[in-house]
Amino acid sequence: MLKGKTVAVVVPAYNEETQIGMVIETMPDFVDRIMIINDKSKDRTAEVVKEYIDKEGPHQLELKPFPNRVIPNKYNEADQVVEEMNMKEIEHYVPSEIVNTSPNTDRIILINHLENGGVGAGIARGYKWCKDHEIFCTAVMAGDGQMDPGELESICLPVIEEGIDYVKGNRLRHPSSKFVIPKIRFFGNSVLSMLTKIASGYWRISDTQTGYTAISLPALNAVRIYKIYKSYGMPNDLLVKLNIAGCSLKEVMIKPVYRVGEQSKMKVGKVIRRVSWLLLKLFFKRLYTKYLIKDFHPLFIFYNLAILLGVACIPYAIKIIGSFVNGTVMSYEPILAFIFLFTGSFQALTFAMWMDIQDNERIYK
Repeated sequence: MLKGKTVAVVVPAYNEETQIGMVIETMPDFVDRIMIINDKSKDRTAEVVKEYIDKEGPHQLELKPFPNRVIPNKYNEADQVVEEMNMKEIEHYVPSEIVNTSPNTDRIILINHLENGGVGAGIARGYKWCKDHEIFCTAVMAGDGQMDPGELESICLPVIEEGIDYVKGNRLRHPSSKFVIPKIRFFGNSVLSMLTKIASGYWRISDTQTGYTAISLPALNAVRIYKIYKSYGMPNDLLVKLNIAGCSLKEVMIKPVYRVGEQSKMKVGKVIRRVSWLLLKLFFKRLYTKYLIKDFHPLFIFYNLAILLGVACIPYAIKIIGSFVNGTVMSYEPILAFIFLFTGSFQALTFAMWMDIQDNERIYK
């Protein structure tokens, strides 16, 4: 426990037989549960974890079994509905099995995916277990040892002491980031961070792709975990869901860690294309869900007005460019129409973004 609060760490792992032991051995003592989610690895990842489970033995902190049945009365129908939803929710996750014979007392918990689901699916499954067992603070660390366990406390403390809903490590703030992070990854991270600012509404966030995070129990209950994007766009998708739910966020500077034996499974170019398309869809989801359905805000009008006027000026822009290329003389009407529509679109977009930044400032700590 940390400051009297339960802490768990979710470790998604795929073919990490050479690295997973290092992650387990260096885990700080205050971590009550180490959740290894084996995403149907093709190597001995599961066998290695089983060996550590046998050596570790039971933990002194025993968690409440799930489900903790609600005793029905005429006042708690809502609690009964939530409990029933939580029990049925497991159907939406990648099929899996808990390997432990004593999961309520073992410190290391191994959950094997029965089919490969992706890193996001693994984290979601770990979140589900921690939510069901009411873990106060749930962190995420990679199974390849790329995260310094000495920084875990600084990641978890804002959740435990300040009541922050979601804490992210930030490698880009570290003075060594440009020298340690591979250039292609630094470029990809910077592009996706810029797009994620717009899509998520957390305008001051950076290093959106880091997986070193901590989340509170109320935040886990505020979003539908099983709908988290299953692949490398998971951090971006979760940020949008947390923003729609009004969850507070804080960033903590961490060191970039590379060349510790890890083998990257990510193709940067493919990830940028896929996640960029995802972020475009997430932007409109946040816009309509948060600022129209849940609570109307004028920025909804300004964003849509900017898009409408921007689209309307495209035919005039094409005419102007065509006239310039062909060397023909054209009337002033298309030029004036383009200037009017483009200026209106730019002004509406500026107002919308300014309002968006101001409205979300209160949930960035």
